[in-house]
Amino acid sequence: MKTGGELIVEALAANGAERLFCVPGESYLAVLDALYDAKIGITICRAEGGAAMMAEAWGKLTGKPGICFVTRGPGATNASPGIHIAMQDSTPMILFIGQVQRDAREREAFQEVEYRRFFADTAKWVAEIDDARRIPEFVTRAFSVATSGRPGPVVLALPEDMLTDMVETVTAQAWQPVETGPSAASIEKLADTLQAASKPFMILGGARWSADAVASITRFAEKWHLPVGCSFRRQMLFDNLHPNYAGDVGIGINPALAKRVKEADVLLLVGGRFGEMPSSGYTLMDSPYPNQTLIHIHPDANELGRVYRPALSINSAPDAFAEVVEHLAPPSHINWPDQADIAHKSYLAWSTPPQSGPGKVAMGPIMSYLETVLPDDAIMTNGAGNYATWLHRFHRFRRFATQAAPTSGSMGYGLPAAVAAKQIHPERMVVCFAGDGCFLMNGQDFATAVKYNLPIIVLVINNGIYGTIRMHQEREYPGRVSGTDLTNPDFAMLARAYGGHGETVEATSEFEGAWQRAVQSGKPAIIEIRLDPEAITPAKSLSDIRNRT
Repeated sequence: MKTGGELIVEALAANGAERLFCVPGESYLAVLDALYDAKIGITICRAEGGAAMMAEAWGKLTGKPGICFVTRGPGATNASPGIHIAMQDSTPMILFIGQVQRDAREREAFQEVEYRRFFADTAKWVAEIDDARRIPEFVTRAFSVATSGRPGPVVLALPEDMLTDMVETVTAQAWQPVETGPSAASIEKLADTLQAASKPFMILGGARWSADAVASITRFAEKWHLPVGCSFRRQMLFDNLHPNYAGDVGIGINPALAKRVKEADVLLLVGGRFGEMPSSGYTLMDSPYPNQTLIHIHPDANELGRVYRPALSINSAPDAFAEVVEHLAPPSHINWPDQADIAHKSYLAWSTPPQSGPGKVAMGPIMSYLETVLPDDAIMTNGAGNYATWLHRFHRFRRFATQAAPTSGSMGYGLPAAVAAKQIHPERMVVCFAGDGCFLMNGQDFATAVKYNLPIIVLVINNGIYGTIRMHQEREYPGRVSGTDLTNPDFAMLARAYGGHGETVEATSEFEGAWQRAVQSGKPAIIEIRLDPEAITPAKSLSDIRNRT
């Protein structure tokens, strides 16, 4: 006989959960008690939004479901941004929510929410466990749903009294991943289509990749001389300094790369959905019938033909597809022998940062310096904002699982993601890019980094405004500033108040010393970079946008 709380923890352990992220609540005290004797690590967070984003980042970097526990009502609603990120980013994640006791439901009891309705459009599966004897069934199914097909989030509500029920039931067993792979006929057709091409292009994206799959798809690209792009915020799927790399297909795309995608005669889309951001607002390919001959490889059959009608649909996870095409023999004559080289040279020019800009701090030289000191396996995280352009455009990702960023464009993500990344890989450097607006959406979880002695380095690019919104505002309503100015704390002092290391950079020349001191401190660190708000993008100032120049 075991309590529901004990059965939840046993089922998590049986399915390979190594760590969970939580904000404690009285609604799931029985689970917290069961965790006392378990070997599953617990990261106690300061807000549910941060906890959910940490779990999402865990899923993104490991491919295994990130686990999050929150309490009912406000706890669950605070966690909803993490669920939305996991859904749009195709990340495996499971959110457990303490629920009101069963005999109080449908009375609008204290903090009661009907989670099936609340999360209906943002999760793959939402359920409530009424019978503790079914916990092994529900939890194992949650792991399977979260990881199968197109990965995504699952939400399980746990009535408080169910967790204290004493029951006898079956022992939970681990879920078995549902694998999908390409058929021999589809690979043969792919080869025939490619051999007849003159301007092919391959775009990598989505989830269900591994280091081995990245290595396999690289060898395929080499054999076939394919130029390769990575989808929005998936740049770590191909070595950015590999001679076949053409750049990232995302926000602020290199115009030469956009032209190349539009003019491709055969487009291989591997793993991704090619949503609004990577498609530049659905303009790089016509919908529903692309001008390019589209070959779409995706692990979820429901995504194939959903927006674009492919000439060839292959229902396969990226890792299974890569394993097969790695051995696909190229033709004796390649019709596009120099296209990858041309595309890579264009990328190198595009990703070389400018060395000047408005104000006393220029981000270009800072990015150039970081490229000389960052290890190839450094993990880079960020949320959303114009500041992220400096990272996405000018940092050259070299290895798999070195990037955690929300394709959903959610602010507040970078810091929680950095905390999770450092717990996964304590031996690796973890750097978070955050704007001043972005950082303060989950900045309280810097305390979590201090609590667990996680020496992440947070670069807070402080320009005193909600930069992206101000840019759009100046373009659409020039000179009419409303609702986008910010008043900020001294971020370096804030870091020290939490028990971390703090630095302030007010001139470009100060960054190198600040970085070195932050690294040497061995503490979680914040380096505040005070950037002139005029430096709104690498190419244009706010004045340029306001004056439409």
